[in-house]
Amino acid sequence: MAPIVTYGPAQAAVPLVLDSPHSGFTFPADFNAAVSEFDLRDGEDCFVDELYLPATELGLPLLAAQFPRTYLDPNRHAGDIDLDLVEGGHWPHAHVPSGKHRIGKALIWRTLDDGRAIYARKLAVAEIVGRIERCHAPYHRTLAQLLDGAHRRFGRVFHINCHSMPHVGGKMGEGGAGRARADFVLGDRDGSTCVPAFTAEVARVLRGLGYSVAINDPYKGVELVRAYSNPAAGRHSLQLEINKRLYMDEATRSKHAGFARLQADLMTLLRELLAWTRRP
Repeated sequence: MAPIVTYGPAQAAVPLVLDSPHSGFTFPADFNAAVSEFDLRDGEDCFVDELYLPATELGLPLLAAQFPRTYLDPNRHAGDIDLDLVEGGHWPHAHVPSGKHRIGKALIWRTLDDGRAIYARKLAVAEIVGRIERCHAPYHRTLAQLLDGAHRRFGRVFHINCHSMPHVGGKMGEGGAGRARADFVLGDRDGSTCVPAFTAEVARVLRGLGYSVAINDPYKGVELVRAYSNPAAGRHSLQLEINKRLYMDEATRSKHAGFARLQADLMTLLRELLAWTRRP
């Protein structure tokens, strides 16, 4: 299977682009992890690509990774290497640490949310480079092309980086263990990745639909909103986290009856945002 897929139009028909970097669960043969595939789905944003799929009928492209987040996280810089996971503890290429290695979640995850080690081995430099070339590079290249194309056509582009989150934080999770999360968390890196009005409009619509919304707490947004945003140039990126309890059973990783309602509400949100982008 290809490492990525773009649903909907190859070029945005509207100034809004979606991407889902963590909904993949096709396990590469060279993973060689020390825990089960079920456990490796610990980091997965289950069904997020499916939740947003009807958006393609509105003219929005949806980019989705097919590989697991625990194999490689596209929402990291290619140089965000956890040296504790590398053979010899040395990375010979550009090293751009984000600090996520402290919780075992740099470019390639070292631990699950509960703190268990993913590998019983170190990874060779060539192995890591291969994952970057096969997975990280095409994901970022395709997202950049989608955003650049929309920006050329409309003079501005709004990007929603689509995620889901556990209803409470795990041992190695953001915000601390056992902390309950809002229904939605919007991350704009403290107002630096999009105009405040975009974040405010998303929050307004979601609250109007009856959901609780937090902003930049505990998720501020990571690489995919940082790398492709420049509000002064009309490039706006927002990370949107959905509480998994709204649509799935986290223990069994299966959808429940709330899925259909949430999917319909997300389409209401996107229609409202499209109308908002057309206002002078």
